Amino acid sequence: MPGKVINLRKARKQKLRRDRETEAEANRVKHGQPTSLRRAAEKQNETERKLHENHRLSTSDEPD
Repeated sequence: MPGKVINLRKARKQKLRRDRETEAEANRVKHGQPTSLRRAAEKQNETERKLHENHRLSTSDEPD
């Protein structure tokens, strides 16, 4: 009983894609967004969240 027949060209391309994706992930970590930009974005998000919270009519979860 022979083993499973595979297309070597497809297998080689799949391996190449996996290897490239692994390398891309490592590069995303290594060359990601600078800390200063990340902190600025976090600060902007926090400011927007606070502004949104200040416009609430009621802060309690109890029904009126």
